[in-house]
Amino acid sequence: MERMMNKLRNLDAYPKINEDFYSRTLSGGLITLVSSLVMLLLFVSEFRLYLRAATETRLVVDTSRGETLRINFDVSFPALPCSILSLDAMDISGEKHLDVKHDIIKRRLDDRGNVIEIRQDGIGAPTIEKPLQRHGGRLEHNETYCGSCYGAETSNEHCCNSCEEVRDAYRQKGWVLSNPDMIDQCKREGFLQRIKEEEGEGCNIYGFLEVNKVAGNFHFAPGKSFQQSNGHLHDLLTFQKDSFNISHKIKKLSFGEHFPGVMNPLDGVHWTQEAPNGMYQYFIKVVPTVYTDVRGHTIQSNQFSVTEHFKNAEAGSFRSLPGVFFIYDLSPIKVTFIEGHVSFLHFLTNVCAIIGGIFTVSGILDSFIYHGQKAIKKKMELVHIFRKQTTNHDLSYTVKILISNILMKGVHIET
Repeated sequence: MERMMNKLRNLDAYPKINEDFYSRTLSGGLITLVSSLVMLLLFVSEFRLYLRAATETRLVVDTSRGETLRINFDVSFPALPCSILSLDAMDISGEKHLDVKHDIIKRRLDDRGNVIEIRQDGIGAPTIEKPLQRHGGRLEHNETYCGSCYGAETSNEHCCNSCEEVRDAYRQKGWVLSNPDMIDQCKREGFLQRIKEEEGEGCNIYGFLEVNKVAGNFHFAPGKSFQQSNGHLHDLLTFQKDSFNISHKIKKLSFGEHFPGVMNPLDGVHWTQEAPNGMYQYFIKVVPTVYTDVRGHTIQSNQFSVTEHFKNAEAGSFRSLPGVFFIYDLSPIKVTFIEGHVSFLHFLTNVCAIIGGIFTVSGILDSFIYHGQKAIKKKMELVHIFRKQTTNHDLSYTVKILISNILMKGVHIET
């Protein structure tokens, strides 16, 4: 047993030195104190990183199919009334959503931005409950009301019981309804009167869209939209205005659900129009994103980047439709964020590296200072002896001392 203990004793990589041979210095004490503080600070920092979840980022090819894209928005137009503002969405698959009303809320704003009214209807005024007349004649017994389409009827049974239906019939014919006051339905509903009453007001429109997960666009523009000859048009002549101010402020715009750390570059963007008419365009690149937290909960969302462009239009010309357009495209690459904690072994390794590294560096620094002090002290003693012997006019004795010191250092002098 004693022989085995001796063998183990011989394996000791940390031989001990008798305390009688230790030499403690002031500089060593200061270095020990400073290094201990640094060790403590780095340990606390490493421990906080260990407690905090780390996020790992990966890039993969997006292979998802048949999904939808949710677009959340909150946009204000300080100089465009709610009565003429519409929202349309379309994509490259051919699907169109014109004058979107579902999941959309409009708030009328005064010139100071205060809310006047909240509503969910579309362009113009609500539909009247009672139609006006049977087109072209009197009502017979037991007949129902049927409003005239003013020449835009597609059949004898075609009825237009509201101003909106008359306008739709005109658009289908490709005609222009330049004066709504000449239409009894529009006159009764007060279509132009309501627009004039809201002159100088603004509009805040917020809500969300559910669209196909393909490239497309959605836009806010004045007037009712319609399709004609494969073109997307807006009825602007009805409002009898020469220009439309599309100054806007985007409070919020996001694609998908919110997740920690997401940055939406258009949040808080404000733009003021200087030209009479124009089209403001945002070209958006949507990047599918999957976020998984430490509990394993997964959020399917998106990030995006954006560039801006303003297309000016000539005064009195609407070849460039006035409005704010968001043209988006999807990236084929998906970003995944996975939260997780650092392993305890990794934390322990970093702590050992911190303690060992600082201890080694402090030892080197202490050794350098200690030997430097000894060398300086020895030189100072030699200078003191030299000055003393010079004062006593015993130069030969001084030279002998210098030579003896040199010989003690192992230096060979040839005479």
